[in-house]
Amino acid sequence: MKVRYIDPGVEQMMESIMGFQSEGEADFWTGALYHFYPQIDREHALSLPFPERKSYIESTMREVYAEVSPQIGRKAELYNRHWDECEAQIAGALSDAFDVDCAGGYNDIVARVGLNPISPRFLRERAFDVFYLNSEKGALGMSIHEIIHFVWFDVWHSLFGDSFEEYERPSLKWILSEMVVESVMSDPRLSSINPYFPRESGGCIYPYFFDMEAGGAPILDTLDEMYKNEDIRSFMRDSYAYCLEHEREIRGHIERAEASYA
Repeated sequence: MKVRYIDPGVEQMMESIMGFQSEGEADFWTGALYHFYPQIDREHALSLPFPERKSYIESTMREVYAEVSPQIGRKAELYNRHWDECEAQIAGALSDAFDVDCAGGYNDIVARVGLNPISPRFLRERAFDVFYLNSEKGALGMSIHEIIHFVWFDVWHSLFGDSFEEYERPSLKWILSEMVVESVMSDPRLSSINPYFPRESGGCIYPYFFDMEAGGAPILDTLDEMYKNEDIRSFMRDSYAYCLEHEREIRGHIERAEASYA
């Protein structure tokens, strides 16, 4: 299980950033950029038509990249060294969790160290973004989260044979994949090297899942109980059936939570 941390260049970073700045996007997704880069005038940006806003944001962020690109290169080297130290135990934990050989596979993963404070993953490309302001421990924790998605959806696809397009936000399959990360991460081999675990340390999943209920019970508790008592393929079937049964509650909670960030 090899991960190679790289500086992907400014063009990829601009594409990644603007993927979360589209018209109608909730502040939950757009707001992080303004938080970490106060040099972007939020009021001014939001007052502009989208094409002009895009131009303004990209122009500002290109200046940021020119200033911090040496730091990004140094961070990539640091992240690579720390990954190498922890690779074996991560591969072992995920192999056990998903009943597949992760140690002998997943040797082409690319982690794009960049400016986007949100870290999207790209399943088909075996790539994900890592925010350059992370420490090496923080980058490792984020990386484990994203790699769990890669393995989860490979096993899921072999089970259901559905389309990879169904695995992206805002599908219910994407929502489920984000929730189950906490249960997978509870393996001591993973939790011990993730500074965002447990919840009291910030959490390794979106915070709006923590107080989500379905059928009168905390949804994460229900999923965790399933995960602990079923093999991974049975868990995938049963957890998805459970989410389908409670989809209205799940989506309603997420909509309210994302709107509350505005």
